[in-house]
Amino acid sequence: MKFDKPATRNPIDQLRVVGKPVDRIDGPLKVTGRAIYAYEQNDAAPNAAYGYVLGAAIAKGRIASMALEDARRAPGVLAIVTADNAGKLDRGEFYVARALAGPGVDHYHQAVAVVVAHTFEQARAAAGLVRVEYVREAGAFDLAATRTSAPMAKQGSFGPPPETELGNFIGAHAAAPVRLDADYSTPDQAHAMMEPHATIAAWDGDKLTLWTAIQQINWGVRDIAKTLGIPKANVRIVSPFIGGGFGGKGTILSDAVMAALAARAARRPVKVTLQRALMFNNVTHRPATIQRLRIGASRDGRITALGHESWSGNLAGGRPESATIQTGVLYAGPNRMTRLRLAHLDLPEGGAMRAPGEAPGMMALEIAMDEMAEKLGIDPVEFRILNDTQVDPANPKRPFSRRQLVECLRTGAERFGWSDCPRKPATRREGDWLIGVGVAAAIRGAPIMKCAARVRLNRAGVVTVEMDMTDIGTGSYSIIGQTAAEMMGIGMDKVVVKLGDSRFPESPGSGGQWGAASATAGVYAACVRLREAVAARFGVAAADAQFVDGAVRAGGKTFALGEAAEAGELVAEDSIEYGDLAKRYVQQTFGAHFVEVAVDAVTGEIRLRRMLAVCAAGRILNPKTARSQVIGGMTMGAGAALMEHLVVDKRIGMFVNHDLAGYEVPVHADIPHQDVIFLDEVDETISPVKAKGVGELGISGVAAAIANAVYNATGVRVRDYPITLDKLLDRLPA
Repeated sequence: MKFDKPATRNPIDQLRVVGKPVDRIDGPLKVTGRAIYAYEQNDAAPNAAYGYVLGAAIAKGRIASMALEDARRAPGVLAIVTADNAGKLDRGEFYVARALAGPGVDHYHQAVAVVVAHTFEQARAAAGLVRVEYVREAGAFDLAATRTSAPMAKQGSFGPPPETELGNFIGAHAAAPVRLDADYSTPDQAHAMMEPHATIAAWDGDKLTLWTAIQQINWGVRDIAKTLGIPKANVRIVSPFIGGGFGGKGTILSDAVMAALAARAARRPVKVTLQRALMFNNVTHRPATIQRLRIGASRDGRITALGHESWSGNLAGGRPESATIQTGVLYAGPNRMTRLRLAHLDLPEGGAMRAPGEAPGMMALEIAMDEMAEKLGIDPVEFRILNDTQVDPANPKRPFSRRQLVECLRTGAERFGWSDCPRKPATRREGDWLIGVGVAAAIRGAPIMKCAARVRLNRAGVVTVEMDMTDIGTGSYSIIGQTAAEMMGIGMDKVVVKLGDSRFPESPGSGGQWGAASATAGVYAACVRLREAVAARFGVAAADAQFVDGAVRAGGKTFALGEAAEAGELVAEDSIEYGDLAKRYVQQTFGAHFVEVAVDAVTGEIRLRRMLAVCAAGRILNPKTARSQVIGGMTMGAGAALMEHLVVDKRIGMFVNHDLAGYEVPVHADIPHQDVIFLDEVDETISPVKAKGVGELGISGVAAAIANAVYNATGVRVRDYPITLDKLLDRLPA
């Protein structure tokens, strides 16, 4: 199916099942422990051995020698894989880090060996007997030290242009009567998902099967085949349930590569999971940024100059953190500039983490907008509304497909009681608590990608959906089932959804906020084919057929849907591809975040008291799962604002707090009641389903809203995240 014109009315618009708060299909399986995750696929890969990954003890240098004799003699050991016997290894097309060190070491805890034994305990004990001698070399571990020398990033397949300029930014900023020029920083952050990176690998001759925790199965097939130098046709990946990813499981990482190598060496299935203390340095993370914001405005509050520069670091060949991405389209202004600079750092690879680009970029931009509003003496909500734009600032002939940012801000302000909150900082007090409120806009791209699906109809009227789409805890099973039910006129009890197997039709997987929109569009296309096949079986025109309540009505006749499969199962498969609508329209999701905090006037302790998100993200397919996604994003935003920080030891190049004891994330007691409002919206330019993603909109802007609330409470402006009490104590009001 080709989608190259805005959608018109179609079966999805009936909204009998789509748009309803349907319980998650996978919910009962997960709460009863019947959902089988990667490391638990014991029946699929019986008699599996265990692999234990040994990480490098240096961040930069080379392996001088490795003594394996004691480990090989240890009880239960079946094989030990190192760079010396692993064979030639390439890298995938997305991540740049090598899965296995040798002889060079590129970053701390890069895998140097995997020890395989009958039991996990035997493998772990034997790994402790491996003796590695290293030659340490000087490395680059300090982003701030590279600021003056970091080159411009190169254009990649993802992210905005590294450098943009419109008008005369320098001149306009210098001439503006009201100006801001400030630096902001965000730290390295960890995905810290509940399920660790885990894989079971099994070989059948030259064919490899991986049961693994991975978000994009098609990328995984491509990348493991390229890494091992085998045909893609010889790879199968299975990933029906994933215990969180946030971008950190985008494609195959060292657990999958090491499991495949270990299984080949041991000649039997091997299970590998990265121990929690290894994950923080071994795999990817959100890289730190230093950002400079320059804004100029006329005295009436209209932005005349907007400049945003960002510095981040990565391994050689890695991508920058695209923190300027939202600045090109969020606010109006005739004179603009963005720049992305990328330093080479010998730290673990920086990669995508929930809302890459917008999440850290908005952490800076939306504080800067508040600072400008204060300089101008304009309410922060009104300042944002005043600088709204309905067209691409760089191309006024290109409108937004739908843009309800103003509506989000107005609705949120009314619901939150914004007009009753004092604007002057440090003026509201309840006992020892200083009370403040903050606001931030939210924006996140609305990409959509080619997606295929297969649907089957049996004589019982049950429709089975098959696609390699993944569910990382987001509700993919449910919205895919709802789409099929709506299209075929059946209830959810007549839908079976099968996901996460590379033998199924190809989807773009879960990532980039494209999963929901892409997957449901693929199911729509396949169901159109199935409707045509059903109509043909009954000898009626598909355009005239109504699919309602498990029946097909056409020409004054009614048929039970299952009757179409009396002679045999009906199978339909199709994919959906896109024309140039994404070029003709700016496709984004929008929102607004409002937060109230209390800050202890003596200790500087920060407590969140209220959080509100207002979102405009196309058709909401399932309000229950969508709300869960937004409050999850809000919680991650709270962590980014107040506690999350991978601390770099700049002497030896490692993240010191590499476990869930030292890397702090929010717990239940940290999070207050969270309110979410979805504005009515359909976007006909996205797909026939008219839905966008929402999972990453929920985090974008949250941290800045909290930072602005802390300032409103205390009068202390913190521009370096996280906002910990040591950054407040000596500046709190008397």
